[in-house]
Amino acid sequence: MKTTDIDGILKKHSNARRDALIPVLQEVQEAQGYLSRDAVIRISEHLGLPASKVYGVATFYNQFRFHAPGRYHVQICRGTACHVKGSAAVLEAVKRALAVQPGETTRDGLFSLEVVACMGACGLAPVVCVDGQFHGGVTPDEIKAIIDSYRRKAAEDANN
Repeated sequence: MKTTDIDGILKKHSNARRDALIPVLQEVQEAQGYLSRDAVIRISEHLGLPASKVYGVATFYNQFRFHAPGRYHVQICRGTACHVKGSAAVLEAVKRALAVQPGETTRDGLFSLEVVACMGACGLAPVVCVDGQFHGGVTPDEIKAIIDSYRRKAAEDANN
C-alpha cells in the first residue's frame, strides 16, 4: 500500500479518536489487503493511541489480517456440520499441501489460508472455498487436486 493511500484514509478521519479505530482499520485493510506494521503505527499516531492498543484491537477481531493475502484466498470451514464431516482432516491436508498455517501466505504468494467458523453451506460439508468458489464434500485426498488446479490456472494466466 502506498503511503498516500493511508494518508487519504486518515485524512477522511481527520478529527477521529478511539471510536473510529475499527472503521479506520477496516478501510486500511480494504485498500491494502491486510494491516501492515507501518499501517498500525500510522493509525496509532493519527488516533493518539499506543500501537499496542491498535494491534490488540485488531488481533481481537478475526476479520483483520497481518500478512499480504495470496492471489487465491483459501477458506476452510470449521463449523459444526463441517467438523462432524471431517473438516479437521481437510484442514490438515491443506496445511500440508500449501506448507502454511492459517493466517499465512505461501512463499510464492499464490495462496493464503484462513479458517472460518461457518460459511453457511452446511449441506455441502465439509466445505473449502477458494476465492468465492465453493468446493463441497471435500476429502483430504482431494485437496492436492484442488490446489493443483489453481496452480495450473495461475501458470496459464502468467503465460497469457
